[in-house]
Amino acid sequence: MERFDPDQVAVRSAHFIGGQYVEGKADTLDVKRPSDGKVYAGLPVADADLVDRAVQDSWRAFKTSDWARCAPRDRARILRRWADLIDADVKTLAPLEAIGSTRPVKDAASWDVPFTADGIRFFAEWADKIGGDVAPTRTDHLGMTIAEPYGVIGAIAPWNLPLVMSSWKVAPALAAGNAVVLKPSEMTPFSVLRIAELATEAGIPDGIFNIVQGDGRVTGDALCRHPRISKVTFTGSTRTGAAIMAACAENGTKSVTLELGGKSPQIVFADVPDMEKTARTVARAITLNAGQVCVAGSRLIVQRAIADRFIARLSAIFAELKAGNTWDPDATMSPIISNREMERIDGIVQRAVAEGGRIVAGGSRIATGNEGAFYQPTILANTAPRMEAVKTEIFGPVLTVQVFDDEDEALVLADHPEYGLAAGVHTADIGRALRMARGIEAGTVWINRYGRTSDFVIPTGGYKRSGIGKDLGRQAYEANLRYKSVLVDFGLSKLC
Repeated sequence: MERFDPDQVAVRSAHFIGGQYVEGKADTLDVKRPSDGKVYAGLPVADADLVDRAVQDSWRAFKTSDWARCAPRDRARILRRWADLIDADVKTLAPLEAIGSTRPVKDAASWDVPFTADGIRFFAEWADKIGGDVAPTRTDHLGMTIAEPYGVIGAIAPWNLPLVMSSWKVAPALAAGNAVVLKPSEMTPFSVLRIAELATEAGIPDGIFNIVQGDGRVTGDALCRHPRISKVTFTGSTRTGAAIMAACAENGTKSVTLELGGKSPQIVFADVPDMEKTARTVARAITLNAGQVCVAGSRLIVQRAIADRFIARLSAIFAELKAGNTWDPDATMSPIISNREMERIDGIVQRAVAEGGRIVAGGSRIATGNEGAFYQPTILANTAPRMEAVKTEIFGPVLTVQVFDDEDEALVLADHPEYGLAAGVHTADIGRALRMARGIEAGTVWINRYGRTSDFVIPTGGYKRSGIGKDLGRQAYEANLRYKSVLVDFGLSKLC
């Protein structure tokens, strides 16, 4: 993807309800570009009345359209058509995704957009695969469980991967026959509007996929509390996830799927067969999207025998990265989403130094000559479990280092009192790898790699306070269905 002029990218500051753009009453939130700090749009905030309008519109569409009632293969066909339109629209979508997010345009074009389309295709294929079961009962009875959609699902997406994260929420819900009201992040609100427009073009009925813009305090809270919302799915911080659960519980119980924070360890044993490959894997796990990924491998736990050499190699790899505007195709290091977030990250780093930590690489803001929010990829050695930098999800390119001597010590260091989202284990010993995978309390464990493949069949989700339920895989599709039990008595001459 070529360089583009961010000032020439047109954005639509609107909601999307009933297959149409709906202008807000006023632009009440400034939307800034993290690459240069420039305000490039204003965002209307949906109040409770507008959220009600969007939800009621989705409810009517769910009840009156053929979306939930049609043959599942027909629903899948429309979803595949939607995915094809997204693929074909990459020259529009990639700049829209890059302009106000942390995603470099090259990555948005080569990964985010096609990955979004492929995810929709994956969930489309589940539409006619799961429908319920026949239960073993006595011979004059017929027992069945019937899978049915919830109705209207409220989805709240994060800012770090706007298209991809939105599709993980929307695609399985739509494939299962639900309607969806999505609130994207107020910091990255525009690219998902375009895919909603493409959904209508593909044949998804008006109202089945609506979007309301706004912040969590007003718009997100109203969405969670709405009585017509039967389920809420959210990706974001643990604190916000807890607030969402509370809002749902206070207004009638609702199902929730929550993919929340992480503080994931990367455990490196001295027997790794290819230290260069392992070092690059570990580096990418904390520098991808400038560490602004929920599963970022932010805690390096390395065996003492190779610790110095391994850390030195990581430092050299970090130095190769080139920070640049998201519209620069040569950039290899993303900005932080905002200056406020960058200051928070730097504060954690500096407090770690005050507590005895040692900066091996990075440790400060990258000067850009404007308000661009770039932070050096950072390695913090001499860290201890008590430190804020080790305990807290930093959500930036900061890697803490701890050293171990044996497996038992590695497991103790890997354990986190709050988070259990993901972990990586690097070793040539398959028995050791499987023992570690069994011993680590996390929803995902990668062995001799770090990060998902380009397929969607393996679910993702956390243990402990890292979440409830799963995104991706069959489990994500099934989480958008509820089950009804039916028992028919053949022994009666008539139903009564």
